[in-house]
Amino acid sequence: MFVVSCIITAIGLLLTLMAICAVCSLVRKDHVVPIYVINLLISDLIQFCCMIPLETKFDEMMTEIVFHIYLISVIVSICFMVCIALERYLVIACPLWYRFRHTIKFSVVLCVMVWVLSPVLCALTLWVPQDDYITYIIMGTFLLLPLPLFIFFLGGTIRALSTSRVPSDEKRRIVGILVLVLLIYTLLFLPSIIWFMAEMYHHHLTHLADVFVQLSPLADSFLYVFMRKGTIDKLLASVCCCRMDSNDSSRMDSSDITSSSV
Repeated sequence: MFVVSCIITAIGLLLTLMAICAVCSLVRKDHVVPIYVINLLISDLIQFCCMIPLETKFDEMMTEIVFHIYLISVIVSICFMVCIALERYLVIACPLWYRFRHTIKFSVVLCVMVWVLSPVLCALTLWVPQDDYITYIIMGTFLLLPLPLFIFFLGGTIRALSTSRVPSDEKRRIVGILVLVLLIYTLLFLPSIIWFMAEMYHHHLTHLADVFVQLSPLADSFLYVFMRKGTIDKLLASVCCCRMDSNDSSRMDSSDITSSSV
């Protein structure tokens, strides 16, 4: 686990810093401030900084403090993933409300609320008795709430695509971001949440769930790829080219077989 954490931290710190610089360059270029993405990357940066002290465990009291900071940053990360999905949904489903009501001031207030309420939630979770089964159910239910929200945002966005006047490349970027956020939560967070609610402990499976959670901030760096204009089009074009090449090769093979049989 120490070696895995070191590798994830080394790669993740580099990618997260590069993603933050790239997002800031997008702000200067497009004059659009992706506040939620920047806050998500900052929470990821805090998680990476907490991983190595948690594995070294040089001091018991310091390790406990770092663990609380790490837990708060994980909760903040999940909250900002919900904020990103909500924002992308409103762009397609409620464009007029998003244009006139969703101001930078509103986004800043929401970010401050997330950063303030997450430590409060973490403190309430740590103060309750840990051997209480109801506590595990309540905490697990709270952590499972983003899953139906992500599914609703993605389904509502796809349903509203036909009536939206947003440019087609922007639609593809919005759907790509929503799919990526849903995949990150489902594949990396959901196993640990289910394991937490099941109240079971297995040495290898517990470490595997921890690795999945540690990989989540690494996956958040790929949000920058879906924010760049033209990136989705290039990916789709490359996929289409690969399919065309495979179809051409299969047709050539079938024609060769037909000619040889004749």
